[in-house]
Amino acid sequence: MARHNSLHSQLVAWMKILLPLAALGLLSTLFLLSRTVDPNQPIPVAEVGLEQRAQEQGASNATFTGVTDEGDLITLNAEVARPDPRDPRKILADVVDSRLTLTSGSLIDIVSDEAEVHQDEFTVKLIGDVQITTSTGYRMNTEILNSRFDMLYAQTPGPVTGNGPPGDIDAGRMLLAPNEETGDTHLFFTDGVKVIYQLQNAED
Repeated sequence: MARHNSLHSQLVAWMKILLPLAALGLLSTLFLLSRTVDPNQPIPVAEVGLEQRAQEQGASNATFTGVTDEGDLITLNAEVARPDPRDPRKILADVVDSRLTLTSGSLIDIVSDEAEVHQDEFTVKLIGDVQITTSTGYRMNTEILNSRFDMLYAQTPGPVTGNGPPGDIDAGRMLLAPNEETGDTHLFFTDGVKVIYQLQNAED
């Protein structure tokens, strides 16, 4: 019985030596198989730089709204909106569609490729293939349209073309604003206006 206890004690003693050695051997094998790390090499990061990622911060399906003193509702929707990296007060928007719902019941729909929304000044600049459609029958096209969220106002700084109830229209500028005398909203065309009238049939 004493001999059995002696063998058991010797076995336990040897295991205390062999097991740590085996563990060290496994760890050394892992280090040998692992890739050598060069401390001079830069840490691998994503290819998109921090500056680009900052510029891409924004929101999808963004909506901007405003109400004029007269109660007209102005709504602008954009597929993507993000802060302007050059001016934090501005929001840059892509694929824009907006609607002006007038208290008179008339609707004005405007779509454009891009927009610049200035939050502090309540202004928006619609840029690129701007298409203006009114429920009164006008369809106009221009490249830039300046508008506001706090009042009924929209103006093109450059040429505008399209058609309406009178016929085909070309003008150097167009202004959407209330008439000072009646208060009704009108489209005003200026700077070399050309209209090709559409003759109505006698039956009309």
